[in-house]
Amino acid sequence: MSKEFDYTKLKHVTSVDQSDRKVPYNLRQSGPTKVEMLISTRVRKSPYWHLSMQAGCWRATVYNRIYHPRGYVKPEDGGAMVEYDAIVNHVTMWNVAVERQIQVKGPDAEKFVDYVITRDATKISPMRARYVILCNAYGGVLNDPILLRISKDEFWFSLSDSDIGMYLQGVNADGKFNCTIEEIDACPVQIQGPKSKALMKDLLGDQVDLENMPFYGLAEVKVAGRSCVISQSGFSGEAGYEIYLRDATLYADDMWNAVLAAGKKHNLMVIAPAHHRRIQAGILSWGQDMDQQHNPYQCNLGYQVSLSGKGEWNKKSDYVGKAVLEKMGADIKAGKKPYKLQLVGMELGGKPIDDYAPDFWLVSPENGGDPVGFITSPWWHPEKKTNIAMGYVPFDGTLNPNGFPKNKTGTKFKVHLPEKYSETSGKPVDAVVVDIPFKESFNANTREVVKG
Repeated sequence: MSKEFDYTKLKHVTSVDQSDRKVPYNLRQSGPTKVEMLISTRVRKSPYWHLSMQAGCWRATVYNRIYHPRGYVKPEDGGAMVEYDAIVNHVTMWNVAVERQIQVKGPDAEKFVDYVITRDATKISPMRARYVILCNAYGGVLNDPILLRISKDEFWFSLSDSDIGMYLQGVNADGKFNCTIEEIDACPVQIQGPKSKALMKDLLGDQVDLENMPFYGLAEVKVAGRSCVISQSGFSGEAGYEIYLRDATLYADDMWNAVLAAGKKHNLMVIAPAHHRRIQAGILSWGQDMDQQHNPYQCNLGYQVSLSGKGEWNKKSDYVGKAVLEKMGADIKAGKKPYKLQLVGMELGGKPIDDYAPDFWLVSPENGGDPVGFITSPWWHPEKKTNIAMGYVPFDGTLNPNGFPKNKTGTKFKVHLPEKYSETSGKPVDAVVVDIPFKESFNANTREVVKG
């Protein structure tokens, strides 16, 4: 979008059918807005904030009401794609303290957790984790955290970006479940990349057998003498771990600096969360690829509910949203379309998209015409030499072999890119629906993506 663009002429796009949403996505194409972020005490600085500044963080956003570093290499030095090179070839550390840890603890902890997630909490063993979703009574996805089971009667919800801590306290406001629900001072960093295991071995020594640690496995360890829980997991599709530091407000420097020291010989680089790599892996970002008005089926999370009735979580007697989700699943199997738009993967033309999109770019039918959908997460795929994206287009009723919603691959669209990425000024680029993920993950079940 040119500097001379007249912002007063921007109109909200109404041709995209969002009639099943109470609050539609804002599809005005306003482009980048040069403003200075106000740093104030209304938003929390994490225990690692000053350390991110030392590492060269130059921009941030707000996530879970915490300042969130989102860039270390400036555009003039190569920007986010330099960070991409680090994660696919070496090893990286991310400040992800914004993943607030909500502890559920007590005799009814399992019963409570089982009630608020769609999966079966009783199937999660102590010192194991799972990717889960929480839905509201209308079937909307409230959050998609990693759930850590620390012990028989203790769970941690490692949250994506929504106020689930307050929600969980509200669910148990009457004390029906004998457990406490509190945020705790445990803050994670992620160690991601092909050299992550080598780094972790140097960092932990013989405290844990990393060779036999399963994906989503947990372990209690000491880092720089401080108590931590580690998990083999991550938000990238690469090999990786998360380090959850207890009493992080007190001991952030100790753990962080120990990782830096261990990482020197492995070319460790502190980077922002690798959204370019998570898009390749088909990993969703709550608030960007879905929100509380999206149901699991339309954002490719139907396997968390199970259409077939064979899933372990389908045998649960009750959970929040069960009735509406099961009806929706039955309607989909019967050939009905209980929602308007379906999340799909796309390959698209244009110049390399090498940074975050400031708008939900519009999608039109192949033959042109008014927009019918929008892009949520685009980026350049260096190995494929093309742009890729996730986005929403009208649900065409197609189901994959597992019975889950999946628009037909090969369907063509046009995507309206801003001037920065357009091949020809003012003209949309060609796009085609493809399977997700765009690149296989080191752990195939990183987010248990269901392919078509």
